Amino acid sequence: MNAGLPNDPGGDALERGAREIAARLKDAGFRALWAGGCVRDRLLGRPAKDYDIATNATPDEARALFPRATEVGKAFGVVCVPWRGATYEVATFRRDRGYADGRRPDAVEFTDEREDAQRRDFTVNGLFYDPARDEVLDYVGGRADLQRRVIRAIGDPRARFREDRLRLLRAVRFASTLEFALDPETEAAVKEMADTVRTVSAERIQAELTRLLVESPRAGQGIRLLERTGLLRAVLPEVAAMAGQEQPPEFHPEGDVLTHTVIMLDALQERDADLAWTVLLHDVGKPPTAATGRWPDGRPRVRFDRHAEVGAEMARAILSRLRMPKQRIETVSFAIGNHMRFKDVQRMRRATLRRLIGAPTFPLELELHRLDCISSHGALDNHAFLEQAREEWRDEKPLPPPLVSGHDLLAMGIPEGPALGRRLRRVYEAQLDHPEWTREQLLELARRDDGEGSASARR
Repeated sequence: MNAGLPNDPGGDALERGAREIAARLKDAGFRALWAGGCVRDRLLGRPAKDYDIATNATPDEARALFPRATEVGKAFGVVCVPWRGATYEVATFRRDRGYADGRRPDAVEFTDEREDAQRRDFTVNGLFYDPARDEVLDYVGGRADLQRRVIRAIGDPRARFREDRLRLLRAVRFASTLEFALDPETEAAVKEMADTVRTVSAERIQAELTRLLVESPRAGQGIRLLERTGLLRAVLPEVAAMAGQEQPPEFHPEGDVLTHTVIMLDALQERDADLAWTVLLHDVGKPPTAATGRWPDGRPRVRFDRHAEVGAEMARAILSRLRMPKQRIETVSFAIGNHMRFKDVQRMRRATLRRLIGAPTFPLELELHRLDCISSHGALDNHAFLEQAREEWRDEKPLPPPLVSGHDLLAMGIPEGPALGRRLRRVYEAQLDHPEWTREQLLELARRDDGEGSASARR
């Protein structure tokens, strides 16, 4: 047993509440310990995001001490205690009995802290801290693994993963966000059982992937670890297919599509989920659109015609499958579908350029373009041009709302799909070019659009 925790670099408001809750339990004659991630993070010198308290008080006994507490998992011994503007989970020490569904225990038995530690997932998450004695309690070797910077399952890793298959992804997520290695036996078990993660709900998978992408100092290395363990193929087969897909070396000297994407993810500076998912999926349309041929001089050539449009549809399907929020699906798929337009910005008409810069997604798209460039050919002239144009137009009036909507085009019998989006964009560009045109004139233009746009809309 080891004494003491470092000071919390994130402040003391959450910690004060955790101490007060533990003290009230102790004063009532119960054992009360901080548990799990808060202890891990404090030992690593990181601010604790939240504090969980483990106790030998039953849920009913805890609620008697904290009348405002709510039961979120009484059958599993968990109540939530609101305190000083935050919420703390107070859980009874327990032993789990059976996991028929690979997620929740079939039954639990209340026990002591030693047995409670054994049911947890990884050693670095199995630590306790007694605030009354300022003492870290380690029954699973978690402190040594923190020093070794290793993620290791408690006990038999295969048994831990059978209990909750989401732990397969959590192992990689913790390794990536903490920049730790996977213990060899734990990694071997992940590889053996990777396909079983498909039985986990889409919402839980999505949450783990999003946290990996947003919280990892180098999210690309997290994707590589998913690939190495077989989890990438199980949860995102479309991304796994990018590995080995060659690209034109004159534009992508860094290598295949997945390598390019990994470099971009590692270069992320903003911890934004929309941007991270856009980066991950921006070239997902390349493998299915790849076509090989030869240049006139005989050199081999690979092309990805319409990969942005195909990728946008694939991204929409992937994110929908993962039960992603609708707004994120729209934002990410829009940015992916448009990302190849940035190569032409210096030749765009003023109205088209204004529309590009005035879009609410422009900051995300601009950062995607910057990452795309620095992770491949390195040319940032278009990025600099757009930054200058944005500054020049900063004080101009906002763009007017479109006079013609997608519903109008659908009512004309134009089928939903990429072609509808292209036609809608051309009509809006004509509106910006000709502010004197009426809605009826724009609707007529939409009817006449042959897929390339009218002469006035092409200039």
